[in-house]
Amino acid sequence: MTSSLMPTLAGRYYTDPAIFAAEQEAIFERMWFCVARSTDIGEPGSFRTVNVGRENLIVTRSADGQARAFLNVCRHRGARLCVEESGNVKRTFRCSYHAWAYGLDGKLVAAPNLVKMPDIDRDEFGLRKVQVREWLGYVWVCLADEPPSFEQDVMGACAERLGDLAAIGRYALETLEVGRRIRYDVAANWKLIIENFMECYHCATIHPELVHVLPEFAGGYAAQYYVGHGAEFGRDVAGFTVDGSPGVAPIGTLAAEQDRRYYAITIKPQVFVNLVPDHVIFHRMYPLAVDRTIVECDWLFRPDVVSSGVDLSRSVELFDRVNRQDFEACERCQPSMASRTYAQGGVLVPSEHHIGAFHSWLTEQVPPIRDK
Repeated sequence: MTSSLMPTLAGRYYTDPAIFAAEQEAIFERMWFCVARSTDIGEPGSFRTVNVGRENLIVTRSADGQARAFLNVCRHRGARLCVEESGNVKRTFRCSYHAWAYGLDGKLVAAPNLVKMPDIDRDEFGLRKVQVREWLGYVWVCLADEPPSFEQDVMGACAERLGDLAAIGRYALETLEVGRRIRYDVAANWKLIIENFMECYHCATIHPELVHVLPEFAGGYAAQYYVGHGAEFGRDVAGFTVDGSPGVAPIGTLAAEQDRRYYAITIKPQVFVNLVPDHVIFHRMYPLAVDRTIVECDWLFRPDVVSSGVDLSRSVELFDRVNRQDFEACERCQPSMASRTYAQGGVLVPSEHHIGAFHSWLTEQVPPIRDK
């Protein structure tokens, strides 16, 4: 008899620093990676520093209004230019070691005795540029010399999940504002977090508030299980809030079939998007170590809702609880990945088949390592 169970990855995929290093090179440094909300670098000279794979980047906006990204390394002796997580400069990024300075476009513009070194090409010795795109009101970067198709890998993930791009366009993410941002420091491998987000087999066990709002989740099938399907609010539920009470003013540009529905999207390798009628919840993961992942989560609302000062706590609290419940579960799994019990992995039930597809994708990017 054919078993309905499927194998998972072996435990060492979540504990082996060598595998994590291979993932950094093959996945995070080759794919499109979401690094910031566009408004985080809203004005020329505003910047954020972020870790992408093994590199630290400066993400900024130049005088022409374009988002830019550079490796955070001075071309002279390799000092880190920006040590702050965020800030503003007027015209240049200046190295505090030997005072080499770079314009907002990355060009070398000043250095002590530079006029006595006419053979230094100011473009060639400018900051190392990284490919940048802006979409959905977020900044995405790619470290690869020849980036993959943004349309296929990022936009395509949304179209594949929702059925077409117009569906996510109606949420007008680029016009929404951050009403709340929460940063979680999770003691777990990034893949455990993705796997958790993709399935709902656990929802009835650890998410009572979510299952109250979205009763179909009690059956164990996630919204991502079906193309174009959004989980419907319960009959007695007025809004996507912690107690099911009414939320805030709806986004207002949605189609009728999107009302009272929740949609979830995974954009590999590190973005989760949650869509409901009155706000959007946008997660970005920053894998820092084999057993540590930062997750930055934005709750996005209409600008007039944010500026009105209305209480957003009930809307924020629902998914904040879900996040904390999920991350606690991931942290509970992480130590056991090193157990001899999990040396050959575990099993997936049929409703988790898309986790199996994620594992297949992962091993295509990072070929399997033979058992020790």
